[in-house]
Amino acid sequence: MPQLERQGVDGPIAIIAEDEPLLADELVEQLAVLWPQLRIAARVCDGAAALQVIEVHAPDIAFLDIQMPVLSGIDVARRVSDRCCVAFISAFDQHAIAAFEAGGVDYVLKPVATARLATTVERLKRQLGRNPAEFRHVLDQLAKGMRSGRRYLQWISASRGSALQLLMVEDVQCFRADGKYTAVVTADGEWLIRKTIKELAEELDPTEFWQVHRSSIVNVHAIDRLLRDGRGNMTLCLKGRRDTLVVSTPYQALFRQM
Repeated sequence: MPQLERQGVDGPIAIIAEDEPLLADELVEQLAVLWPQLRIAARVCDGAAALQVIEVHAPDIAFLDIQMPVLSGIDVARRVSDRCCVAFISAFDQHAIAAFEAGGVDYVLKPVATARLATTVERLKRQLGRNPAEFRHVLDQLAKGMRSGRRYLQWISASRGSALQLLMVEDVQCFRADGKYTAVVTADGEWLIRKTIKELAEELDPTEFWQVHRSSIVNVHAIDRLLRDGRGNMTLCLKGRRDTLVVSTPYQALFRQM
């Protein structure tokens, strides 16, 4: 189980449960600047593992991604909110933010916003040593909001060399398999992520992103034109780009009316 400890530093203990490694890295880095006394005892990527490390480390604070594999951050919070302070990690969503603010719940926005995180840090500092806040009504609201409609991927953290970039999904022109990685193509260049095309196909809004090949997904708004040859093959040309995407036979029905 992955662990991070800042040895020799006295201070409150926290755990981070976040299934996006690059975002978790950024959160750790910014917390180190904003709250150097805070010790990150463990980092995990799903809700079940979060419960385990909370049992082991008895942290003062748990940073929990709302939407995680196995158990959601809401599921974990229901079980541990009487033992530690909870700060949710969430993609920007008006319903969630309204619930957080109304219930006085701390939160971190995706992508990590330094100003918002600084506010969260100050609020968490004030909470330490007090009885954990009761916010089950907020958890109920959040759970209801999650059930009422599926939330598709809105942003993605990608890398190019040693650089990390947080990209809005709407700015992505296409995703293309690239060996062990997936290339994220934008108007500004290409980046790499570890998500597979199969995973992305399940997480992206199907009205905005179409899988056109087992190795590629296209943003429908980025399509400039469709080319057909005499053998029934289809190729997509993207706006502002010279490279093209092949539409394989199983996906050609998407373009029959074009």
